[in-house]
Amino acid sequence: MNWSQFRDKLKILLPYWPAFLAGFALLLATLQLIRMDHTVREKFEGKRWRLPSQVYARPLELYEGASISIADLETELKELGYSKVGSVTGSGEYSLTDSEVVIHRRPFTFFEGQEESLEFVFRFAGRTVASLTTAKNEALDLARLDPLKIGGIYPSQKEDRKLVQLKEVPKDLINSLLAIEDRDYFDHFGVSIKGITRAVWTNIRAGRVAQGGSTLTQQLVKNFYLTSEKSLKRKLIEAVYAVLLEVHYSKDEILETYINEIYLGQSGDNAIHGFGLASEFYFGRTLNRLTLEQSALLAALVNGPSIYNPIRNPERSKKRRNLVLERLLSDKKISQDQFAAAVKAPVKAQPSQAWKTNRFPAYLDLVRRNLHRDYEQEDLQVDGLRVFTAFDPVAQISAEKAVADFIKDQGKGGASLQVATVVVSESGEVLSLVGDKVPNYQGFNRALDAKRSIGSLAKPAVLLTALSSGKTLATTVSDEPVSVPQSKGKVWVPQNYDHTSHGDVTLLKMITQSYNQATVRLGLSVGLPNIRQTFRKLTGVQDFPLAPAMMLGAVDMSPFAVAGMYYTIFSGGYRTDLRAVRGVQDSDGKAVRSYASKIHKEFDSDVMHLMHYALRAVIFEGTGGGAFKHLPMDIHAAGKTGTSNDQRDSWFAGFTGDR
Repeated sequence: MNWSQFRDKLKILLPYWPAFLAGFALLLATLQLIRMDHTVREKFEGKRWRLPSQVYARPLELYEGASISIADLETELKELGYSKVGSVTGSGEYSLTDSEVVIHRRPFTFFEGQEESLEFVFRFAGRTVASLTTAKNEALDLARLDPLKIGGIYPSQKEDRKLVQLKEVPKDLINSLLAIEDRDYFDHFGVSIKGITRAVWTNIRAGRVAQGGSTLTQQLVKNFYLTSEKSLKRKLIEAVYAVLLEVHYSKDEILETYINEIYLGQSGDNAIHGFGLASEFYFGRTLNRLTLEQSALLAALVNGPSIYNPIRNPERSKKRRNLVLERLLSDKKISQDQFAAAVKAPVKAQPSQAWKTNRFPAYLDLVRRNLHRDYEQEDLQVDGLRVFTAFDPVAQISAEKAVADFIKDQGKGGASLQVATVVVSESGEVLSLVGDKVPNYQGFNRALDAKRSIGSLAKPAVLLTALSSGKTLATTVSDEPVSVPQSKGKVWVPQNYDHTSHGDVTLLKMITQSYNQATVRLGLSVGLPNIRQTFRKLTGVQDFPLAPAMMLGAVDMSPFAVAGMYYTIFSGGYRTDLRAVRGVQDSDGKAVRSYASKIHKEFDSDVMHLMHYALRAVIFEGTGGGAFKHLPMDIHAAGKTGTSNDQRDSWFAGFTGDR
C-alpha cells in the first residue's frame, strides 16, 4: 500500500476521530478515577496515622506508711498539671492544708488496666502518710496518681496526636467546629456550592479573602492526601477526592477522622494534631471536661493555629473565639445567657511542664535502648505504643538541681566541668538519669556512654575478693611501699594519696582511708584472676583487663555501669541488669509486654553484710565524709569515692536504705 492509498483510508475514518478521542479521554479519566478511588479507600481504611510511642513515668503510689514530703508531693502534682484550689470540685484538682491533702485523680489507663477518676484524702505525720480514705471517709488501701508523660518516640515528621472517638467529643465542640468551618456539613456531598457562593460574596464585600469555601471534607482531603500546593489543578483534585470520600464513608466517619487529623499547634519540634491532644496541650484536660468557651477556642484555632495561638496571641485568640460563639448563638446552638457568660470568660491557656518536648532526653535515651532489644525503631515511631517506666520525676528534678547547685558552687571553674548521675531503686529500676550538666541537652549521654577510669571505686572489688576467700575486716595487711614488675622490664610503684606509708592496717582501715599500697598488696595476695572474676560477677561484663592497675581503678566504665556494679553490693550479692522500662501497651491500652527483673545470686550474704559495714564506715569515718555532711542524720548511707590519677575525674558511688 502506497502513501496515497493509506491517506484515502484515513479520510474515510476522519468523521469518527472526535468520538475516538472522546472515548480515549473517557477511558483515561475512568482509569484515573479508579486510581483515586483506590487511594481514598486504601488510606482511609488502613493505618491512617503514624502514632508515636508515648513514654510515662511511674505512677506515684500513696498508702498508709508511705514516705513522702508535702513539698515532693506538690512538685509531682505541679508536674502533672493539677490545679491547686481551695475546695476540690473536679478531677485534676487538689487542695492542701498543713497536714491534709485532697486530690481528685484523673481517669487513666494504667499498665494494669483502666481506673476511673477518684477523689481521696490523706493526712501526714511528718514525712509519712498517716491515713488514706476516699472523699466519703471510707478506708483506702492504695491510691495512685496518673503518671507523668515524660516524652515520646516520634516519627520523622514529628506529629503527635491522641485518637478519640466521635462519641467522646462534646457537642459544644462539634457545634463550634461546624459553625465556624462548615455550617452545611450534613447537607452537602463533599463540595458545597452554597458555601463557595457565600465565601465569594463575603470576600467581594470585604475586599479581601475573609472566608474560605472549603468544606470539612475538602480540608481533610488536603491534610490527608495532598500537598499544600495552591493551584487550580490541586483544587479540582481535592474536590474529586472529597466527593469520593462522601460516596464511601458516612458523615460521622469523616468527621471523626477530621477531628483526629487537623493541625492545631506546635509543642517544640512536635506538631499537635487533633482535638484530643490539643485539649490536653492548651488546657490540661480531656475533651469531656471542656467548657463552652474552651470548645469555641479550639474550633477557632483551625483557621490559623499560629495566628490564633492563645498563649502567644490571647487577644486575637479571644476575638476569634467570640466570633465562634456569635455563630453558635446565631445558629441557636446556645442560649443568650450561655453566650454572655462565655464571651466574658478570659482566655486561659498554659501548657504544663509535661508539654516541654522531651524534657528528660538522657532518660528517654535509656528507654529507647531498653526497647530496641524487642522493637524496631519503626515500630516505636508509628504504632502508638504506651511505654511505662520507673522514672521518678521528683528524684530527677532533685538530681538536676543538685547538679546545677554543684556547678554554680564551682564558680568560673564550673564552665569546664561535666556531670552525670544515675539513681537506682532497691529493685534495680532506674529512677533518674542526668547525662549532662545541662539537663535537657540531647547530645552525648555521659551517664550511659562516657567511659572513664573509675579510680578508687574499684577498691571494693579487691576487698570483696579477699572477704570471699575467708579474710575478715580485722585482717591486717601492710601499707608499706610496693613494687610490681611489668612487661619489658618496667616496674609499677603505686603510692598513697598523702605519699605516706601507714604500716600494718586492717582491711577496714584500708578501705575507709582508701590506701593504695595496702590495696595492691592485698590484691596480689588474693590473685588478679580472682579480682577480675569479682568484677565480672559484680557487673555481668566479661571484658576486664588482667592488669595490676585494675586494682586501683585503671578500668574504664560509664556511670551507668558503675551504678550496676554498686547495685550488686547494695542488694546483698544479687546482680540484675538495671532497667528503665516496666511494660508496654499497644495503642488500644492492651498490655503486650512486661519487663521483670532477672536476678543472679553472685555472692554470699554474710560477705555482703561485711561489705555494707565497710562502705558505711567510708561515709561516717573515712574518705566519704564530705557526703556525710550533706545527709540527714536518719539516713544510713554507704559508698566510696574515687578519682583518676590525673585528678581529671571525680566519682562517688553509694547507696542508702532504698536506693
